[in-house]
Amino acid sequence: MEVEGESWLKKTPLNAQHLDLGARMVDYAGYEMPVQYKGVIEEHLTVRSKVGLFDLSHMGEFELTGSGALGTINFLTTNDASSLDVGQIQYTCLVDQKGGIIDDILVYRTKSGFLLVVNAANAIKDYEWLKENLQPDTELIDHTPDLTLIAVQGPDSATLTEEVLNISVDLLKNYSFIEVQYEGENLLLSRTGYTGEDGFELYFPNHLANKLWNEFMEQGEKYGIAPIGLAARDTLRLEARMPLYGNDISSNTTPLEAGLGRFVKFDKGDFIGKEVLELQKEQGVTRKLIAFTLLDKGIPRQGYPILDAEGKEIGIVTSGTLSPSLKKPIGMGYVELDYAKAGTEIQVQIRKKPVKAELIKGRFL
Repeated sequence: MEVEGESWLKKTPLNAQHLDLGARMVDYAGYEMPVQYKGVIEEHLTVRSKVGLFDLSHMGEFELTGSGALGTINFLTTNDASSLDVGQIQYTCLVDQKGGIIDDILVYRTKSGFLLVVNAANAIKDYEWLKENLQPDTELIDHTPDLTLIAVQGPDSATLTEEVLNISVDLLKNYSFIEVQYEGENLLLSRTGYTGEDGFELYFPNHLANKLWNEFMEQGEKYGIAPIGLAARDTLRLEARMPLYGNDISSNTTPLEAGLGRFVKFDKGDFIGKEVLELQKEQGVTRKLIAFTLLDKGIPRQGYPILDAEGKEIGIVTSGTLSPSLKKPIGMGYVELDYAKAGTEIQVQIRKKPVKAELIKGRFL
């Protein structure tokens, strides 16, 4: 709902900072968020070569506690949370009874239970799903309104993070976290990110938001730090071949189709969607999420048809852009299994023109 001169979008604790920095703001998942500051390409390349600072406070954070917490998280997700020690993180999927992906999330093993970090656009839906499927002796707590989340990403992120927080991150491995002290408060610092670069994500009480953001910006000035908007975050994750919920994965796709089978642990016991996924694994998928580069000019966009060499439609583009790092068009999409092998030549129909492309293996860079 909006009235003239007033927006009813939710605002993160850093909203005023973004406005002062001249950000172009957009509605994203019900929040007023910065889509870009000085420009997508400049911001993207800053993260690849220096260090960038992101406001991710629109993400959802839920905690599962109690003696039933492990049973609940293992029943609700595809990965096996029993393999986690305190201080470790795993990527996993929430799936429905048909094996469709409700969300892809991170699970943090804390001293008191499990912290779930979920996508902003799915936060309300995820919370209701968790609440409906709680196992006995489990409590679900929503920390989203109380936490600010920022990400520090890029080659200089470790040095800058050490300087701001007065710690060493040498022993902090990828997909692990520690508690650190700042202004007498406990902060959670994880070595995670969505850019393909080394980086960190920091969770802390809202009242520290402006002070901590400003300290990273001020101390990061000598490294060429810049604030980074959602648009560059999208191009960064695509270059790293990280799926985006709503584009590359959804309730209409399964983890096996999306190439996320390594995050499905069938031997851990029962979980929602297990029977469907076991059957799909046994029979084999009929389509697969692939990555490609265009061999001619054009930019692939979500929804564009993917064709074989003869012009037969075999799939659809789910994400695409002109890669700022590689300076060539890249994309992801689903194709029939027979066409999913790296090196296969395909075509992407851009408007009415078929443009040649080639499937790649692994990340774009």
